[in-house]
Amino acid sequence: MKHLIILGDGMADWPIDSLGHKTLLQHAHTPYMDMLAKLGRTGMLKTVQDGFHPGSEVANSSILGYDQNQVYEGRGPLEAASIGVELAPDDMAIRCNIICIDGDCIKNHSCGRLETEEGDVLIKHLQTTLANDPEIVARYGHIIHFYTGVQYRHLLVIKGGSKHLLCTPPHDVPLKPWRPLLVKPDLAAEAAAESPSALSATETADLINLLIAKSQEILSSHPLNLQRVAEGKDPANSIWPWAGGYRPHMKPLTAIFPQIHSGAVITAVDLIRGIGSLAGLRVIDVPGATGLYDTNYEGKAQAALEALRTDDFVYLHIEASDEAGHDGDLELKLQTIENLDSRVIAPIYEEVKEWGKPGTDKAGLEPVAIAVLPDHPTPVAHRTHTAEPVPFLISAPSLEPDAVVAFDEEACQKGAYGLLEKDGFIRAFMAVQ
Repeated sequence: MKHLIILGDGMADWPIDSLGHKTLLQHAHTPYMDMLAKLGRTGMLKTVQDGFHPGSEVANSSILGYDQNQVYEGRGPLEAASIGVELAPDDMAIRCNIICIDGDCIKNHSCGRLETEEGDVLIKHLQTTLANDPEIVARYGHIIHFYTGVQYRHLLVIKGGSKHLLCTPPHDVPLKPWRPLLVKPDLAAEAAAESPSALSATETADLINLLIAKSQEILSSHPLNLQRVAEGKDPANSIWPWAGGYRPHMKPLTAIFPQIHSGAVITAVDLIRGIGSLAGLRVIDVPGATGLYDTNYEGKAQAALEALRTDDFVYLHIEASDEAGHDGDLELKLQTIENLDSRVIAPIYEEVKEWGKPGTDKAGLEPVAIAVLPDHPTPVAHRTHTAEPVPFLISAPSLEPDAVVAFDEEACQKGAYGLLEKDGFIRAFMAVQ
């Protein structure tokens, strides 16, 4: 049995008055999700362990069964793994957004959709200027390095930096004043640490805040931003580092589940690429995959089908609903959910439903178990992640259905799996044979 997880990032939501107090999953036209729920079994999954922020790095690695108390190191090291940056034991890697500051407030976390090519220009300029800034070098030495990621999501590595920091994810605080949200040392965590870093938490926080201040001076006058402003676009005028850590130690899925001999991850998001890479999955690039509503849905579906012919396990991640949720765009989020159903799930199901079925031309192919779920809610009314359990479905030819006939937050509470947490979902899924 092959195993395919289709992940609609941030797809879950809260009931919305304008939709008759329904959630978006309840309101959206999703015939294939509902059909798979009817053909399979459903439940709810707690993807955010107690004590952890409901970030995608926590939720997605939890879905794969990883105990956050053992592997959590923040987003930075996952971004590093995704773009092939090898971290030394004393390297602290931290996610480095390029954001839009408007006066005293954070206007948005993404500069109004910065293109990767633009981000690359700005990150390389910061590497040339900030990494060699006389004040920074005099105080700290040559210990920082910027690396280009995707769109507005990039990487900062600080050699000897402390991970014990209190950082605010910029997508959590749109339109909020930015100065009170600057990085602070987590002195309690630092005191409890077994091995101190070369820089203290206070020194590391001071360095990052200095980098933020200097980046605003440098980026505001960069020709690329002057052009963006002239074109009516948001300037990419500040860095915002957050979610730092050291290289995590994650056991490959092939070493956990003997039925997985090889696996693949398909995503447009560096964070998920990094999780997949550290989990021992090969990363598949799909042309036109943007991580937004205009992503190449069909290309991702086709890439998943091709991977299933050779790999035992495929993790197909679609980011679009999460970004729409962060933007507070109800209609766009509805569209992304329906696109996932019609342009990804539908073609995949129509292809694999005959795999392994005697008497068909697909009889020689191994059947496929399909799971569909979000990683966390990103309610449009809240515009950031929340930690409530999410609905999931598992459908396979060998699986006896439960009584649930729709896929949404309310219906799946009545599913046969009940409420799962930690590695409960992945073990239940991989047990389907």
